[in-house]
Amino acid sequence: MRTLCCLSLLAVTLGVAQEPTADQQPATEQQPAANQPSVAPAAALASIRGVVRNAATGEPLPRALVRIEGDADTGALTDGQGRFEIPGVAVGPQIIRVRKPGFHDRPYATEEPDNQSDGPAHSVLVAAEMAELNFTLTPTSAIHGHIELSTGDPAQGITLTLLKQVIRNGRSLWTQSGDTQTNGEGAYRFAGLREGVYALFTRPALESEPAVTVVAAGAKVVRQGYSSIFFPDAREFADAARIRLPAGQQAEANLLLTLEPFYTVTATAIMPSGKPYGGNRSEGFFSRGSLGPVIVLDASGRRLAYTGQFDSTTNTFQANLPDGTYSLAVNVVSSEANTSGSGRTAGKTSQEAASFSGFAEFSVEGHAVLNLRIPLLPLPSWTIHLRTLRTALQPVQTTSNTGQRTETKVTVSAMEGGDVSTDGALVDASGEDAGPDLLELEGVSSGHYWLSTEVNDRSLCVDSFTAGGINLAREPLNVGLGASPPPMELTLRDDCAKLALSLPPMLAAFLPGDEPFYTVYVVPDFDTTADIPPMNIHPSSGATVTVDGLTPGSYHIYTFDHPVRLEYRNPAVLAALPTPGQAVTLSAGTTGNLMLEVPQ
Repeated sequence: MRTLCCLSLLAVTLGVAQEPTADQQPATEQQPAANQPSVAPAAALASIRGVVRNAATGEPLPRALVRIEGDADTGALTDGQGRFEIPGVAVGPQIIRVRKPGFHDRPYATEEPDNQSDGPAHSVLVAAEMAELNFTLTPTSAIHGHIELSTGDPAQGITLTLLKQVIRNGRSLWTQSGDTQTNGEGAYRFAGLREGVYALFTRPALESEPAVTVVAAGAKVVRQGYSSIFFPDAREFADAARIRLPAGQQAEANLLLTLEPFYTVTATAIMPSGKPYGGNRSEGFFSRGSLGPVIVLDASGRRLAYTGQFDSTTNTFQANLPDGTYSLAVNVVSSEANTSGSGRTAGKTSQEAASFSGFAEFSVEGHAVLNLRIPLLPLPSWTIHLRTLRTALQPVQTTSNTGQRTETKVTVSAMEGGDVSTDGALVDASGEDAGPDLLELEGVSSGHYWLSTEVNDRSLCVDSFTAGGINLAREPLNVGLGASPPPMELTLRDDCAKLALSLPPMLAAFLPGDEPFYTVYVVPDFDTTADIPPMNIHPSSGATVTVDGLTPGSYHIYTFDHPVRLEYRNPAVLAALPTPGQAVTLSAGTTGNLMLEVPQ
């Protein structure tokens, strides 16, 4: 429909002839014979021209590919002056991609670890005699360096992990961005990086041996190796250097690793029945990220890069560690009869496979640590009690298939916060229905978590979310090893508001050329666990976009003329913006209207 409307507009404004109907034929025009087929008019064609530039320097980019999406044969490479021309393009809306190795186009406004590719393509309304197009590509960056060993040996095969600061759900988090290994000369390189803030650490390595080796009875339990080090020389992430990488720039990060003794740690996991965990065929492990069933934590409970394994011949969990204070956490799955203590299975005994976890604290001080005992307990589910504040505005509704109230149709996600996870995992567990007024989050172990909510029934919105009196919109949920979270209560309301956002009239029409689009954030002035993702608004999407399911209250609307990853839950970041945003107050059960103030 959008294409038809645009073609009609072109026919009027650009003089494209329309095929007249039979009753509109001029009397002087000779009609074709009945037995002769009519000839369909050729599609209107036009040439598109323009230039591609380096977004960091403004210089023209040669040999950039400008291509019509969906047509591999329609495209052109830019010349030495960054100019291109594509003839014979059908008039009307076209999608154009611009690519060049070592560069990237505009990003997405949302930043997910697995979605780092180029963002939305260029929507272009092609017309005869249209103005030239102007595209920009941003150069990628790189981090490189060299690793030296205290022994003077070549540092070949040392694994390095790159961490990147990302914005997710309006919060700044760290996540793994990639791994690489040193070459025969101890050099490494991370290429193709986007501008941003990074940190870097090495994975532990044993000298001339794998990082984890099964310890047989009577085997030597002291080895030499290199500890995990954050650049430039830190054992903990809090002391790591932040590498700020502008677009198109390179940073150098060199490290020195010192050879030191690693000592073997062995532990036996004890099931609730008192029997050792045996790891038979009906049992297994669960894990997060790449660390496997054994997780090594420092004295503060932060996960480290050291790995462990289970030895089925001795039924022990094993790790090799340098001197320090640690916790060894174990996660297993077993079919041993267990009793769950919460949610749908509260007080019920089950023979089905269930998740168990446990931990033991210890110190390595110049010798091996053997025969630790780790008591295992069923991993508790996190129960969330739901309630809805009802008003006369909305009647109580039920779903058509289950009869449960619509307030159960809520998605609650737990996103790991706090310090960086060295396995790079952004834990995101989603709650499941456990009854008419209950949700359960399962498979989430200890840590710091920000909880967010998404109400699937848009007639409902979030009022508050608490855990033992803690406002989860202001503080993360802190769950210790082996502990259950305090009682959680999510309160919804049914007097939600709507907000209609409109482009100014002068920008509401899809005009010939590269269509502008705007990134819009609707940010509450109050604390809430509800997440409102950024929106892309452009003329072809309609002049007005309505956001529903909003909690009544005051908001600020921020509009950008390019994709922006905004840490909107940080007041200092919002205060530093060049414009204060547009203030709007939404009353219960009403629809507010706002014309966007678009950057010039």
